[in-house]
Amino acid sequence: MATQTQTLTGLLKRVAHEFPDRRALSVSGKLDLTHARLDELVERAASRLASAGVKPGDVVALTFPNTVEFVVMFLAVIRARATAAPLNAAYTAEEFEFYLSDSESKLLLTSRDGNAAAESAASKLQIRHSTAALSVKDSELALSLPPPSESGANSLDQLPVNEPADGALFLHTSGTTSRPKGVPLTQLNLASSVQNIKSVYKLTESDSTVIVLPLFHVHGLLAGLLSSLAAGAAVTLPAAGRFSASTFWQDMVKYNATWYTAVPTIHQIILDRHSSTPKPVYPKLRFIRSCSASLAPSILARLEEAFGAPVLEAYAMTEATHLMSSNPLPEDGPHKPGSVGKPVGQEMAILSEDGEIQGPNSNGEVCIRGPNVTKGYKNNPEANKSGFLFGWFHTGDLGYFDSDGYLHLVGRIKELVNRGGEKISPIEVDSVLLSHPDIAQAVCFAVPDEKYGEEVKQSPLQTPPTFRNWLRIS
Repeated sequence: MATQTQTLTGLLKRVAHEFPDRRALSVSGKLDLTHARLDELVERAASRLASAGVKPGDVVALTFPNTVEFVVMFLAVIRARATAAPLNAAYTAEEFEFYLSDSESKLLLTSRDGNAAAESAASKLQIRHSTAALSVKDSELALSLPPPSESGANSLDQLPVNEPADGALFLHTSGTTSRPKGVPLTQLNLASSVQNIKSVYKLTESDSTVIVLPLFHVHGLLAGLLSSLAAGAAVTLPAAGRFSASTFWQDMVKYNATWYTAVPTIHQIILDRHSSTPKPVYPKLRFIRSCSASLAPSILARLEEAFGAPVLEAYAMTEATHLMSSNPLPEDGPHKPGSVGKPVGQEMAILSEDGEIQGPNSNGEVCIRGPNVTKGYKNNPEANKSGFLFGWFHTGDLGYFDSDGYLHLVGRIKELVNRGGEKISPIEVDSVLLSHPDIAQAVCFAVPDEKYGEEVKQSPLQTPPTFRNWLRIS
């Protein structure tokens, strides 16, 4: 049964067998699915995809809000041994054209309401488009795909067996310093990451969370959704299909949430809402998780004081199938403000420019290797050459391990401010600014300077483009 634990689909199959009647997925106030029912829907949808001509290795693009249809179809695509490529529904037609083309997608899946920009791009590229809609009344899934063939060539019992090396997920890096790079991830990558996340946070069938992050992003997809499902735990999707500050705690209480994961921007919104409109009761949380950007120690302290739970900051990236390191639960050790914790389920080292491993409290590039790490970028030999040196994947982040083995990030190699030869970390400047009680958010960066070459500039922090049109403050 080793293969079962080396594929995400195998892990989910095991959960459906062990916890068939436990709640797996809810849409707040509308729908509840058990693990057994979710597995049944995924199997049927995978069979329909195969019957419609989706072959192992094909890339299928999905653009949905955070809906049950997205979850079912994402899992169905990888169950059919195809590769799922989730895309931000807010992209322009030109952006969709780039991502659909770069991923070489064979099929576009959307909700029944559709997405005009995505459909326009797919039509231009001659990519088929189909829709998915789940009936709240009987939880049956309607797909605008050709019906199964009469010969039953792709019946449920003849779906292909998933293998660890199967392509499963295709995402793009943010492209802050260059054109976005395509990152292919396998079933083994997904299974490894999910098990790392389950392990460090001790997720079990007794846990429950509310998804506040977009599922087209690796943070919400892996840490929030897939790790929960693979633990036999329960996941709730907001009725609006995206984060809403006005319904967040209501959903958390209603569905007995034990934890949630978010980016610092959303933590700040939740704190602001708490300050202006406190709730009469909050759920008893095991922990709160923060990732995808640096969390100011002052915000961490306010979160812990407001909600009575440890706030565990983590470190992750797409190329690692999300999680790389995390602060531990209280019973497993201290969590340190300003640190992103210890490596989880993979090797991590701080390397000098010539590939030498650095000791404690010495800065260098954070490098990793392990079964969760991508084998390389798609069609990008130059990035692969620079990204995989000395037997390690190079993150581009500067950091150091303290004497307790906790990782501290100093900044991005390409974002350090070179002021007259002195290298200044933007993260450290941000931390000082955010320690002032009257500053809520800040970001520093380099600007050209005649005297020093570069000088430090500060500016109000803007919402990252990844979450454009996603946050709902009210």
